Amino acid sequence: MSKEENRLHRVRVPALDKILGEAFPVLDDGFVRLVDYMGNDDSIVQAARVSYGKGTKSVSDDRGLIRYLMRHRHTTPFEMCEIKLHIRVPMDIWRQWIRHRTANVNEYSTRYSLAIDTARKTGPGEWRLQSEINKQGSEGGLDPEAGQKLTEREADTQKFLQEIYEERIELGVAREQARKDLPLSTYTEAYWKIDLHNLLHFLNLRMDHKAQFEIRVYAEAIGEKIVRKWVPLVWEAFMDYRHGAITLSRKEIDLLALLNEQRHDEAGKLLLEAGFTTRDGDLTRPTLEGRELAGKLERMGMRVPWEKD
Repeated sequence: MSKEENRLHRVRVPALDKILGEAFPVLDDGFVRLVDYMGNDDSIVQAARVSYGKGTKSVSDDRGLIRYLMRHRHTTPFEMCEIKLHIRVPMDIWRQWIRHRTANVNEYSTRYSLAIDTARKTGPGEWRLQSEINKQGSEGGLDPEAGQKLTEREADTQKFLQEIYEERIELGVAREQARKDLPLSTYTEAYWKIDLHNLLHFLNLRMDHKAQFEIRVYAEAIGEKIVRKWVPLVWEAFMDYRHGAITLSRKEIDLLALLNEQRHDEAGKLLLEAGFTTRDGDLTRPTLEGRELAGKLERMGMRVPWEKD
């Protein structure tokens, strides 16, 4: 084998090369942009089969192996792929994003540079109400007429705080201090590099319907616009076995067995003992875990045990 034949070549994904550097809009002034990537579906297969040389190379065999790895949570082969993104995101959403400590991050510095002169704006019909069940979530929306007033006050507040910031800068106040009253709706930018395994964990959490809307649309843009094109076999397996799947606890499996055998009295007892329901006089009420169980049962086309026909 000649030296040229023995050389390694960088893995290329034509579908990603076409969108390299393209900014995909998110929210009113945010974006996600692919900066660089390493690896593809083949890289995962290669890592998994490292003990066996090249092995089989058919697409069907590669797909089967990737699905097996995803199904059985064999995660290290997915760490062979990495991606680097350039993002623009409101600071309050960035606070949630940065909690995922499995990435390499370099954020825009307002100590060194002037703050980005744009902030996330909320339309009159976009104000959400606090959920009575989920303390960290929302449910339903505020009446748009009431929302109009909030939107107007938001615009006034953002303009006023931006003017204060600019006034301090013009007077020579240090940027590190001048920025202190900027609102959390102010956009920031960052480079974010992460391996595929940890990226899929991020997407599984942040694409969930219970995730805050603003971070969910970023996750959906990353998943649909970039990851799907980057590793299509992994994306298919991820949607089947992770994001689109249902996880059942031991008690939930026991309950399904009882329901399947029509042992409803024992099922009702298990619901109470396991903490899926509570008793309030003659009424049976679901707990938070019980409501989550109800969602799983409904997805499977099953009747919720504590609901009357």
